[in-house]
Amino acid sequence: MMSTQPLYEGKAKRLYLTDDAQALRMEFKDEATAFNAEKKADFANKGKLNKAITLLMYQMLHEKNVETHLIEDIDEINLLVKKVDILMVEVIVRNVAAGGFSKRLGVAEGTPFKKPIVEFSYKSDALGDPLINDDYARELGLATPQECQILKDKALIINEVMIDFFLKCGLKLVDFKIEFGKLADGTIVLADEISPDTCRLWDIETGKKMDKDRFRQDLGDVMEGYAEVLERISKQA
Repeated sequence: MMSTQPLYEGKAKRLYLTDDAQALRMEFKDEATAFNAEKKADFANKGKLNKAITLLMYQMLHEKNVETHLIEDIDEINLLVKKVDILMVEVIVRNVAAGGFSKRLGVAEGTPFKKPIVEFSYKSDALGDPLINDDYARELGLATPQECQILKDKALIINEVMIDFFLKCGLKLVDFKIEFGKLADGTIVLADEISPDTCRLWDIETGKKMDKDRFRQDLGDVMEGYAEVLERISKQA
């Protein structure tokens, strides 16, 4: 299974072919990027931490009947995953104002929403992952209206499950970004990763940021925050 033939390399992970045509090896990198890769750095053990967190989160989601592309664990930085055709529509779910939402609309960071907000963005590094809606997705050939509804429905279910889980870990799920892919039979499943790279997580008591905003905002102790997230979810998983 440990093929060295690369299939794809992104900002945080590499995908490799395996001897199973329907399975890939997903390797987590130590690189960190922000602001569409304008800011970059390497952090020792980042790959190990994000891989361990993603594995635990996927296993927890499986127990809640959320289907993902996970097959099994391999080692400290690799997972075996089902081969999927990634939909080029990234889904963002926001529970509290932060990040780009606050900057675009002038809403104070930390303002809770009455209901979760679901956003779509076009997965394109060259274009800076611009925000789109269902109509854009349809006309760009990224997803059908039916698929967009499936993405939204699945994302909201995942949000409910993760809010409850992180609450037990003493963490507030502010927002997160996820990707979905199609299996060979057309089934849409959660793919990519769930980690402090893709989720904003604040300590419930102190409001301390435990995610990639520590890197984005030069808050320091980036990996210490990731390690604490892993420690907390390990106790609940």
